[in-house]
Formats: sequence, structure tokens, C-alpha cells
Amino acid sequence: MAGSNTILLYVTNTATSARFYARLLGLEPVEASPTFVLFVLPSGLPMGLWETTGVQPAPASAGGGCEIGFKVESPEAVDATHADWQGKDAAIAMAPTDLDFGRSFVALDPDGHRLRVYAMA
Repeated sequence: MAGSNTILLYVTNTATSARFYARLLGLEPVEASPTFVLFVLPSGLPMGLWETTGVQPAPASAGGGCEIGFKVESPEAVDATHADWQGKDAAIAMAPTDLDFGRSFVALDPDGHRLRVYAMA
């Protein structure tokens, strides 16, 4: 069996989501069409934004049912990323908080997909 090699997020508006992620992550897409945009995250993992109108079979749920994790090196980096993302108008679902595994915050993209930034304790 082939290994996992791409994250796909279903979005309602590809252009809106592409602008959001380009600004938030400081990345430009490596591929773009009217209904699909592909970014390559710093880890090398590709992340696709696929407009729901073109997905077959149709998605059964909207964003928010899972998370994409962005591991950073320290609790201070969590706080710095939080401040950066707030300045880029990301919706914050949870402010930086110390949890049992480490420090974390959660932001939401325009479709409600959860983006967790964390540093392990």
C-alpha cells in the first residue's frame, strides 16, 4: 500500500482559501486551477484545497471535524505564531493554552478547518 502523501481540504471558495493560506503561511501555491490549489508545506507535505462543487463523491461533512497540526519548537513559538496569525486576521478558536501535552492554540480557516499550532511539553 502506498503511504499518505497529501492532505486535501474541501473548501467552498478556492480563491478565498488560497489567499488565506498564502497569507497565513507565507507560501505561494505550486499548482492552481479554478477549483483546486496545491501548497507544499515546509515539512514537504502537499496540502490541496479542493472546491466542494468538484469533489466526487460529495463530502459528507464540513470543516472542523479534524485538525491539521503545526508543530513548533517551543511554547514561545506558539505564542509568537498566535500573534502573527491574529495579525493576519485568522479566526482564533482557542487562545494559547497549556494542555497536558504542551502549549497550543487553534485557529480556523474560512471553512472552519481547525489549525492547531503546538509545542510538546
